[in-house]
Amino acid sequence: MCALVALVGRPNVGKSSLFNRLVGKPLALVDNRPGVTRDRYYGSFSLDGRQGVVVDTGGFDPGGNDPLKDQIRVQVLAALAESNLTVLVVDGQSGLTPHDWELAQLLRCSGRPYLVAVNKIDRPEKESALTEFHELGLDGLWPVSAAHGYGLRDFKEALLPFLDQVPSDEDKVSSQSETPPRVAVIGRPNAGKSSLINRLVGNERLVVDSRPGTTRDAVDVELEVRGRRYVFVDTAGVRRRGRIDEKLEKLSVLRALRSLDRADLAILVVDALLGLSEQDAHLAGYAVEQGCPIIILANKWDAVKNRVETRKELSRALDLKMTFLEKAPFVIGSARTGLRLDSLFSLIDQSMVQYRFRAATAEVNRVIEAAVEAHTPPYAGQGRLKFYYATQVASRPPTFVIFTNKPDLVHFSYQRFLVNRLKEAFGLDLVPVRLFLRSRSGRH
Repeated sequence: MCALVALVGRPNVGKSSLFNRLVGKPLALVDNRPGVTRDRYYGSFSLDGRQGVVVDTGGFDPGGNDPLKDQIRVQVLAALAESNLTVLVVDGQSGLTPHDWELAQLLRCSGRPYLVAVNKIDRPEKESALTEFHELGLDGLWPVSAAHGYGLRDFKEALLPFLDQVPSDEDKVSSQSETPPRVAVIGRPNAGKSSLINRLVGNERLVVDSRPGTTRDAVDVELEVRGRRYVFVDTAGVRRRGRIDEKLEKLSVLRALRSLDRADLAILVVDALLGLSEQDAHLAGYAVEQGCPIIILANKWDAVKNRVETRKELSRALDLKMTFLEKAPFVIGSARTGLRLDSLFSLIDQSMVQYRFRAATAEVNRVIEAAVEAHTPPYAGQGRLKFYYATQVASRPPTFVIFTNKPDLVHFSYQRFLVNRLKEAFGLDLVPVRLFLRSRSGRH
């Protein structure tokens, strides 16, 4: 693990903006209202040949009105405990507050290295605001403006002694070959996504509440099970578009869908008490479009009373609304009790083997030749379709190309037939398989 830098502070002092400055991307949600960040949110960054991981935390406000303030405090304390360096972010415009004093005391008691970033100082004449914060009795005050970039060069230089050397090219190649699968946990609000990850990790890693909309960002959580590493991505619950009214929720939905773009696999968490919805089907469809294998988890099974009838209803809904998923694994379990959650890891492992599958060109051609011989392609225009050559061009997911004389005239049903033959021949029943048809130059 890289050196960990934790950002802590009151709500709306600019922690998420500073986080985005360090990682060089707008990963953390930023809004002018306090309380946007609730979970611990991680991002990697590098400075002058050194690298680290920065963690953004929820606003520390023990006396605030946020009903999740106690859980946010736990998240802040957990970040303090695991960090190599803590950065206390304070607001240079609003000045010193009792909560800043309380956080300063926590820093002193932690016994760990720290820095103080006095944010919202965007020009030299405003640096006089630092005088007030010297009352905290903390060394290492740095005037910065996360919004405008003022003072960030000096602040980053102060971080360097706490960061690790960037690994060599050989180390990078080795680590890439062992990259853990990224599993996006998706679903409607309050389906139990954060509860699922907390159960898998074994601690309260994410803020959980019974009201929908608690998770607003996509949060990466790494864990190891039976010697294998996984990265789970908790995402904001996605509602129907007509119900997305606020700017913040729109950003959360965008972040949830974007997490699928970089995921290897998706777990669709369905509330077994409410059943499968059209929105669940839309989410699953988007995941398939991105080439992600899907595992469906019917959550909250411990609270289901009529289990036989509920199981039948879920199966009927799958057949009606998600025919495009074909043989997607379907797990009935409970994030609250842990029921049948162990099976998720074996399904992830099986899916990833297929997701990364590579076939020799000769094997692909044998499969296609046998398929064409068994089911002769129909006539297209003035002549019959001819298939010259086939090869696999990519994995993650397995992607094949067939060169033919009339690619535009191949009926989708015959293309689906060829896809099914590839799946059967190579044992790719758990993952999407893509097939593209191309014309071969000089052939008609």
